[in-house]
Amino acid sequence: MSLGKWQLDRLAWKQQILRNIETRITDPEIPLPTTFDPAVDKYQSVSMRGTLRGDFIRVLGSLKLVGAVNKIIAPVVIDQRVIMVDLGYLKEEDLERLALSGDVAITGNLHWPDETDSYTPPPDLGRNLWFVRDTAAMAQHFGAENVIVVAKSIDPLPAAITIMPLDTTGIPNDHLNYAITWFSLAVVWIAMSALFIWRTRRKKVT
Repeated sequence: MSLGKWQLDRLAWKQQILRNIETRITDPEIPLPTTFDPAVDKYQSVSMRGTLRGDFIRVLGSLKLVGAVNKIIAPVVIDQRVIMVDLGYLKEEDLERLALSGDVAITGNLHWPDETDSYTPPPDLGRNLWFVRDTAAMAQHFGAENVIVVAKSIDPLPAAITIMPLDTTGIPNDHLNYAITWFSLAVVWIAMSALFIWRTRRKKVT
């Protein structure tokens, strides 16, 4: 029962965190900062104008009801700065239609995705295919600053691209399921204990 109560407390804590993130994601945009602090600036809404450099990285992904997709990370040049932008996604068959050039106006959120682990394969540079958004490695690849702007609007929108704004759906929140599991185990334990006591007393009577 204590473990179930602890999970309910964790649920309330996680829901507050998600509300804070959602509020920050939807806050009014500010101009792109000159410096970044991941601990302070993560999810900050920003606006920027620059020029698509033309090169890009595709990151293998999968979406419900869509299937396999390629997330497109591209460098945008702003004066002397190079900023990586997560433009959105497209399907494999649409890669040939992708053309990244010209000036763009972008709004989005600053992000430092934590997607790598010990099982993450290295990028297939021959196919320009990456398997996670590794901010530091991609920044080195592009010669860009160590931050990704996840776009929520792009004007003009490159052909074949579907924007995928940042949201909280990918942040796990399973504490309610854990709480139900612990409370269910407690109920089963109580029922088994009651049955054991009843059977023990019955044997003594007979």
